[in-house]
Amino acid sequence: MKKNADIKKYYNIPKWAIVGVLIFTALIYTRSLFNGFANLDDNEYILNNPLIKDFSIKNIKVLFITFYSRNYHPFVILTYLFEYTCFGANPLPYHIINVLLHIGNIWFVFKLCELLSGKKITAIIVSLLFAIHPMHVESVAWIAGRKDMLYSMFYLLSLIVYLRYIEAGYRRKLYIGVLLLFTASLFSKSAAVTLPVLLIAIDIYKGRKINIESLLEKVPFFLLSLFFGILALLSQQALESINALSLQYNFVDRIFLFTYTIAFYIIKLIAPFSLSAMHYLPDTSGGALPWQYYASSPFLLLITFLAIKRNFFRKEIVFGLFFFLITISVTLQIVHVGFAITAERYTYVSYIGLFYIAGQFISYIWENKERLKNIIIAIFLLFAIMLSFLTWKRIGVWKDGVVLFTDVVKKNPDSYLAYWMRGNFKRDNGDLQGASNDYDKSLEYNSYYDPCVINREKVRIKLNYYKEELQNVEHILSADSTIAEAYNNRGIIKAKTGDLNEALNDINMAIKLNPVNAEAYCNRGNIKIMQKDYKGSVEDFDSSLKIQPNNNIVYYNRGISRFFLKDTAGACEDWKRAMQLGYDASLMLRQYCN
Repeated sequence: MKKNADIKKYYNIPKWAIVGVLIFTALIYTRSLFNGFANLDDNEYILNNPLIKDFSIKNIKVLFITFYSRNYHPFVILTYLFEYTCFGANPLPYHIINVLLHIGNIWFVFKLCELLSGKKITAIIVSLLFAIHPMHVESVAWIAGRKDMLYSMFYLLSLIVYLRYIEAGYRRKLYIGVLLLFTASLFSKSAAVTLPVLLIAIDIYKGRKINIESLLEKVPFFLLSLFFGILALLSQQALESINALSLQYNFVDRIFLFTYTIAFYIIKLIAPFSLSAMHYLPDTSGGALPWQYYASSPFLLLITFLAIKRNFFRKEIVFGLFFFLITISVTLQIVHVGFAITAERYTYVSYIGLFYIAGQFISYIWENKERLKNIIIAIFLLFAIMLSFLTWKRIGVWKDGVVLFTDVVKKNPDSYLAYWMRGNFKRDNGDLQGASNDYDKSLEYNSYYDPCVINREKVRIKLNYYKEELQNVEHILSADSTIAEAYNNRGIIKAKTGDLNEALNDINMAIKLNPVNAEAYCNRGNIKIMQKDYKGSVEDFDSSLKIQPNNNIVYYNRGISRFFLKDTAGACEDWKRAMQLGYDASLMLRQYCN
């Protein structure tokens, strides 16, 4: 008896283990708190979203009857509405909420797997893999990835309550709880429509008898899935979204595209390298697909054979695979919408099934194979360390749109779409020359891509205008190099074209030649804001106001710098002064100075 008690104690997992996983994950994802808006839908959902600018009962009602950005997820927009009302366009709170949602979901994964398996070690392994896998970075570090985590939270909770419902003898209150949580998940993202099928899979796995009664129990869930599925199709206008690239594939191609998609997710589970914000459809131009697509079918056949062959572990493998396939099924594009064939965020819930297989396998080794136990645990720990490092590194890639799509270009050097997107972000950041270069590169790979042609023309018109202004200033400087105003003007033009370092050099020269030029100090302060040197910008604005104390724009801009330096009181004073002097700072005052 004593020996058995010692063994049980030895196999027992300490209660604080999951707390350690949560803390470790929080530390890793602190890196995302230093990121800004990634621009990839962040602008559309936060900065330019009219639905989050008005906090009122009337507007909240509008959220629930409106498709926004070809999606229907009012709960997600509702979270943005609260955040924008409280914090405005400061990216930090949005990142904090995303990290907190991820940490909460880790806990729910732990409880779900504990109920499914009855083993804490399985729950710990699955929750750790879920927490630190780099394929999940996209959902957490991308502010617009909120919908994946929010729907997952309600989805996981509904599964947990459903398992409680089975254990408690099918109590009506728990059944209603499952239904309500499922509805909340659907209001967060339409991908939740898979839940009714997964409930049946859980019934089979847990040994519940499948009969008319258990199936009728699922009817309300299937009706909700049907309704929200129709809403999703209407919101996305799927037929209008089919791109010309997808029309080049014949029936056989589409079979291999489908098998490649599943194989991609399975392989990235074990080898999450060469990750990218965009995994583009292959451009065959009428030719053959790359070899990986043809190899995906035999690879999946091998996986299926191994799953069926293993008798002692077949139940766990089959359930884990079905969990994975059911939850990811709605994102396996039979008809391709958009330009991507896969997306890393689609694995946020679905990988739980594959992690569960690993968790149950390690749990089996832990309890039954003393000789293999230390080897398996060592391999798992090394794998976890690798995942943690890759996740930390991957979070930094989501810093902003230019950094993100520089990584996309690196992973897709022949993709005209990658250069076009990066060009758009550079254009929006004022780097007109860099944008023009990217548009040229995009058209090198696809000379008929109309959006790129249009954008390049607009950028070149602006560039030519600035170049003409620059030539005029250069002419003045060549005539008399002591003219401070010319240096100041040239600095402004260079800043508009994205050449901030050279712009700063010119403004410095202007100030050196004329130390009482209030405009030059103001311009230098603005450039320093663009370089995120907020302390230096405040010093320049102070100097400008000493020379010209009633400049309303300088007060407004100094308020912005003070806000980023966490001096909200000082920022509000500056914005109030700007208002008194005639500059409209009402939006900033309303958002941050209540």
